[in-house]
Amino acid sequence: MPDLAGCDSSWSRRWVVRHQTAMGLYVAGLWRYPVKTLAGERLSTAAVGFTGIFGDRAIWVVGPEGIRTSRRHYRLLGLRGTLSAQRHVLINGYLWKSREALALVKRAAGDDAWLAASDVQDRFDVLPLLVATDGAVAAFGRDIRRLRPNILIGGVDGLAECDWPGAELHIGSLIVRLDSLRARCPMTTVDPDTLERDAEVLRDIGRRFRGRLALNSDVARPGTIAIGDPVTLVRPH
Repeated sequence: MPDLAGCDSSWSRRWVVRHQTAMGLYVAGLWRYPVKTLAGERLSTAAVGFTGIFGDRAIWVVGPEGIRTSRRHYRLLGLRGTLSAQRHVLINGYLWKSREALALVKRAAGDDAWLAASDVQDRFDVLPLLVATDGAVAAFGRDIRRLRPNILIGGVDGLAECDWPGAELHIGSLIVRLDSLRARCPMTTVDPDTLERDAEVLRDIGRRFRGRLALNSDVARPGTIAIGDPVTLVRPH
């Protein structure tokens, strides 16, 4: 396969358009982040509505200045948000309203931090879903958790995602609209296991991918999806 380095190469875009119809696309990964900016959880199935995956970004970390994120308070990525079988949001296994959960957050984000339920209409940085592709993740060459996607599409040739904005993904009854490539931030520099920071990661994304990886997306029609589901890429007429 040719080296598709950089999303703005007109030659690579022609190659992608010519070959993408041969792809056998499928759902290769699903993630939810019940607490915004904390590490999330992998899923085998996901109910996806107009506001994204059920339970995603339900809780915020906040301070006097507003929402706090791991862009500045990177140790928040060492905490994990999950949703219990009873649909309660947990932080490292503790109910999010508990003293134990608050203590963990304060250690990571400062003594003046607290937790709050999010506003359903305004809880995402860009759009309700972030869609990654296995071809671009392979080119990135690092842990996919640095990119914090909701959906990973498998079977994608190289950087084909660069040519996807404006298209739709049909997964069973679900229709996902692909809006734009995501501008990446310093959260990508944090190792999800060790929390060590490496500024070269973000510089590398800038050099090789013009600062953008994965796709900002929203939902045109809700549905429930699962790992392995076939995916159809539909382009506008």
